[in-house]
Amino acid sequence: MSLLQQITTGKQPMPPRLMVYGTEGIGKSTLAAGAPKPIFVQTEDGLGEIACDKFPLATSVDDVLAALSELNTAEHPFQTVVIDSLDWLERLIWDAVCREYHVNSIEKADGGYQRGYVHALTSWRKVLDALGVLRNAKGMAVILIAHAKVEKFEDPECAAYDRYSPRLHKHAGALLTEWCDAVLFATRKFRTETEDKGFGRERTIAKEVGKDGGERILRTVGGPSCVAKNRYCLPAELSLSWPALMVGLTQTSTLNEGAR
Repeated sequence: MSLLQQITTGKQPMPPRLMVYGTEGIGKSTLAAGAPKPIFVQTEDGLGEIACDKFPLATSVDDVLAALSELNTAEHPFQTVVIDSLDWLERLIWDAVCREYHVNSIEKADGGYQRGYVHALTSWRKVLDALGVLRNAKGMAVILIAHAKVEKFEDPECAAYDRYSPRLHKHAGALLTEWCDAVLFATRKFRTETEDKGFGRERTIAKEVGKDGGERILRTVGGPSCVAKNRYCLPAELSLSWPALMVGLTQTSTLNEGAR
């Protein structure tokens, strides 16, 4: 069959590949637990209070790859695979690189000069390839969970500023954010107020919006405050819940179909 005969046209809906990152305790794992029939590949021990199906705690990147392989070769009812979390998986990958090069720090691998982080991408690609097989062959959605960090971003168009990003090395972060269909930042909604301190002085304070510690939201579009993106034309903000996310995806699909 020639390449011309293999051309496809039109949209081809596929299960989503989502990264959800945010601060500790914001509700990332709870969000993933609301997905259709999820199975967690846990690299950190933090699911004790969440009712979900999960593999035994992975202690090496080989454990993670073995779990993904099992999902590919065995019959099972699961529709969503969740890795919880990426930053703890990164530590397992770094451990594997250190063992390969007989060093005790990723900074020293293969003589240093950041080579260890480059070699780590090989394991990351193996994980992504395995997830891609589950998505393409098994029709499983993919959710990747990560914690957040604050990084200084050197913007070439203006002065440098701080923003939230996934807690990953820049090489891995770039690979994973490019692979995912959406990178969503889980946070609480704030509003700012100016308070009079007296003697002509003022200060700006941040207050959480809503009850119980503030309204929890997903930011779907990147900006000065955070790294985020989506390929679904989602609203810039969504409530931090799986039903709200699915409504956003469904409405986007309906609007796109109506515009055709």
